Amino acid sequence: MTVRLRMAVHGTKNNRIFHLVAIDHRRRRDAKPIELLGIFEPSPKLDKAGERSCKTMRWSVDRIKYWLGVGAVPSKPVTRFLEWGGIMMSDPGNPPKPPHQQHPPPMNASQPLT
Repeated sequence: MTVRLRMAVHGTKNNRIFHLVAIDHRRRRDAKPIELLGIFEPSPKLDKAGERSCKTMRWSVDRIKYWLGVGAVPSKPVTRFLEWGGIMMSDPGNPPKPPHQQHPPPMNASQPLT
């Protein structure tokens, strides 16, 4: 049985919550997982002071390392999350992009193309 670490989608249409789960690779996306490893809340909520808080990712590092140690294969988005969190090291030739990468400024029409 091949185990994958992947994201399962929960919540309503405009209030998604993603669960990081260990699941058999043949099961559907939102099927019952073997184990829940983390929760990612991408939509910032208002805190008690009325300010917007950040996106949050809560996870069990010990259990994620256990599943990686026994041969679980993470999906591409999960690999990116684990690299950002420092749980998994990236390939030396392919460093992870920061979560909020700024785009280069647009070119002016007067500049010649090279």
